Amino acid sequence: MRLVSLHTYPIKGCHRLDHQEAEVEPWGLRGDRRWMMVDADGVGITQRDTPLLTQLAARPRPGGMLLNAPGLPDLDLGEPADGPKIGVRVFRNKPEVPARIAESEWSSAFLGRDARLTWQADPTGRTIPEFALPGDRVSLADGYPMLLANTASLDAVNDWLVEGGDEPVPMHRFRPNLVIDGAAAWAEDDWLGGTLRIGGTTFRVAKHCARCRVTTIDQESGATGRQPLKVLGKHRRFDGGLMFAVNLIPDLPAGKTAVIRIGDPVVLGVS
Repeated sequence: MRLVSLHTYPIKGCHRLDHQEAEVEPWGLRGDRRWMMVDADGVGITQRDTPLLTQLAARPRPGGMLLNAPGLPDLDLGEPADGPKIGVRVFRNKPEVPARIAESEWSSAFLGRDARLTWQADPTGRTIPEFALPGDRVSLADGYPMLLANTASLDAVNDWLVEGGDEPVPMHRFRPNLVIDGAAAWAEDDWLGGTLRIGGTTFRVAKHCARCRVTTIDQESGATGRQPLKVLGKHRRFDGGLMFAVNLIPDLPAGKTAVIRIGDPVVLGVS
């Protein structure tokens, strides 16, 4: 098995960035989902309710990032190291985590409603809900540091779609961080609770990922449909949801990082 693609999403819900290599931090890939737009109540704004986020491009630079969206001037934004602190929630029913306000005018103009762009200055402040060790932490991702998908499993989904008269979908509908090739379809079902070594870095395979309506959103245009959720409901319904891909937790010593690259071997059960 090999790693065949790498992706980050600097602002939660934004358009993906593709990488040849990426630094792994204990809470995820460097620069992945450390920023999030929130509403007036401090609740994260995501593609689930705002498909327009597909049109938001964010490119990190040292100490900040450049934002681009249709109809707006580019915004070069620094990390608000001294910005106002607020509590934000990734989901309305989840605990607050600390963040800093970066700006509001550009974000509100982009979304057409009141919004603030926030930055998770301290990623050690948010714990992982389940299947974690005491020291595990996560960025502003839904719940786990990284998501890994298998190309053969996508091929199986697309075979079901074509058989039903629907168009196949690309892998980026599922917004993974890591994509691997060389495994059988749904091999990842058997990896839960085990480990993977990618290059020289070990990851714990925490759980299946339950999929939501974001998978029905075209990540280039923002147009929405019914698939692939409908076909996942027929073939991949488990206790807890409609499953595709698995969540990973980096198994790194405190204070350490690592680098993974496209082409790195992926090996099961190596610590």
